[in-house]
Amino acid sequence: MNTKKKIATEKITATYVDGFVMVVPKKNVAAYKKMAREAEQVWRDFGALDYKECMGQELVAKTAPGMPSTKSFLSLTGAQADDTVWFSFITYKNKKHRNEVNKKVHQYFSKKYENDDTPMPFDMSKMATGGFSVQVG
Repeated sequence: MNTKKKIATEKITATYVDGFVMVVPKKNVAAYKKMAREAEQVWRDFGALDYKECMGQELVAKTAPGMPSTKSFLSLTGAQADDTVWFSFITYKNKKHRNEVNKKVHQYFSKKYENDDTPMPFDMSKMATGGFSVQVG
């Protein structure tokens, strides 16, 4: 007799992604990670499919022989020796789902931090954001 239970799983494919690139001073990495952990929980609670915060490890442009040269994330962001570069992304079912989730997230954070003047652990002027529709994958 087979006693293993079959667990139904539904794979939801993300078709929309919010992407972020930012510079975080090394001295603020712990504070940034703390903020990111809270943000991950909030975005997931409101329905985001996935949330990733990735700190750069290999940021020097590597060009294969015969290929055109590329910019490194260091040169692209203007990061200095005492900085880290982060690439982050949040995935959603589609753009409509993203807009619904982000509306709830922004309302949550606006209410929670309306009287909080704690500085951000990074310079928002060194942050790039964008919404992307998944084309392959």
